Amino acid sequence: MKEIKILFKKLEHAKDLPLPAYASEEASGLDLHAAVEKDVLIGPGEFKLIPTGIAMALPPGYEGQIRPRSGLALKYGLTILNAPGTIDADYRGEIQVILINLGREEYLIQRGERIAQLVVNELTRVNIIAVENLPPSQRGDGGFGHSGKF
Repeated sequence: MKEIKILFKKLEHAKDLPLPAYASEEASGLDLHAAVEKDVLIGPGEFKLIPTGIAMALPPGYEGQIRPRSGLALKYGLTILNAPGTIDADYRGEIQVILINLGREEYLIQRGERIAQLVVNELTRVNIIAVENLPPSQRGDGGFGHSGKF
């Protein structure tokens, strides 16, 4: 497993909260915590921007992806509106999460609650080449459902 160093900064309104951390030895995502000043209620169908109280400096060639927590999705229908959210290596502002409640009940976000996870990935840069025709493939231009139900 490859390791990289990432600089994290706790912002003033989150000095009492933990830095992102892996919940287990083999976890791929770092847990992010809600840095809300007071509880935030998200009703069914509503979405809210939730601060995490941290900023970071990713090395060039890497990106951060903000992903939902499976337990919140399964138990409460809480997920991330723009999942996965992307954090570019040159962004230095506060990481914030757009949570949406797809469940049937209101959900209360409390300070320090784990609300999302951060996965860091190495990037591949694309060299775009404009062409008139693409090489053929077995699938061709078959779109959604082209291969049948099973």
